[in-house]
Amino acid sequence: MTDLLTLIALPMAAGGLPFPEFSPALVSIDFGFVGLGTFHLRWYALAYIAGIMLAWQYATALINRPAMFGGTSQATKDDLDDTMFWIILGIILGGRFGYVLFYMVPYQQDVIAANPLSVLKIWDGGMSFHGGLIGVTLAIAMIARRRKLSLLPLGDIAGVVAPIGIMFGRLANFINAELYGRKTDSALGVIFPEGYVPGSTPSAYDWVAKQWVYTGHEFARHPSQLYEAVLEGLLPVVVASLLIWKFGALKKPGLIAGLFLLMYGTGRSVVENFRLPDSFASNLPFGLTMGMILSAPMWIGGAWLVWNALKPKPLHSPD
Repeated sequence: MTDLLTLIALPMAAGGLPFPEFSPALVSIDFGFVGLGTFHLRWYALAYIAGIMLAWQYATALINRPAMFGGTSQATKDDLDDTMFWIILGIILGGRFGYVLFYMVPYQQDVIAANPLSVLKIWDGGMSFHGGLIGVTLAIAMIARRRKLSLLPLGDIAGVVAPIGIMFGRLANFINAELYGRKTDSALGVIFPEGYVPGSTPSAYDWVAKQWVYTGHEFARHPSQLYEAVLEGLLPVVVASLLIWKFGALKKPGLIAGLFLLMYGTGRSVVENFRLPDSFASNLPFGLTMGMILSAPMWIGGAWLVWNALKPKPLHSPD
């Protein structure tokens, strides 16, 4: 009864909406009888799986319609299947090593010095979208060269399906009560649990007690994960799909890939004004955040791709 009263009173006192308190795991299976502990099928893992599977299906639908590319794509279903394997590898390796390069090396050298193998502990959290993007780009470039495919059409496919995975990932961030926003008096503010459970990965969820942990001093915060789900995921996939299916945008190689980079970079930079920055990287100059800085190259690359796709092509005179 006390916990129920606290759940009701805390949001009223802080002036925000209560966090829905989803369990971070869909199901938990105890294998303690064989000494393996408890297996948790987490929403975050399911988000990755769902995002990849839906992206795969969407990409397959595009590959099966070569006329939509205007003859610029020679990719087949086998090419796509091979590409997806390397893209998944690029997401995982690029995301982790990007986090190490962008966040651990500059700001957490003491953690690396204490345990150099911590850079490999992907299960403890720490993935960088921008690192994952680099990994995916390298994977696509490798497949294009190995299979002698046009690079830009493959990039366009990635540009329309990637936001699906991003959207699911941000929704999982919300369920996990992580990467939440700055304090706010807005009616959209949510009271996220901010208690820390000793002896576990930095988290406010007590897996033993199976409950979220509150300090009693929580504030209403922007649900920035949901903002990102819309601006980085839902909006880009809707806009790109409209341009593809209604206006034949895939016939201009590089256009969708460029628009994705521009839309993600813009959406991420906007949400960074509402998202709580990492405590170890919160004092950057000019009010910038690491997310804004890492998004700047996306604007440049995206703008070049769009310009290159839309510029008038030279007319070839007959022989």
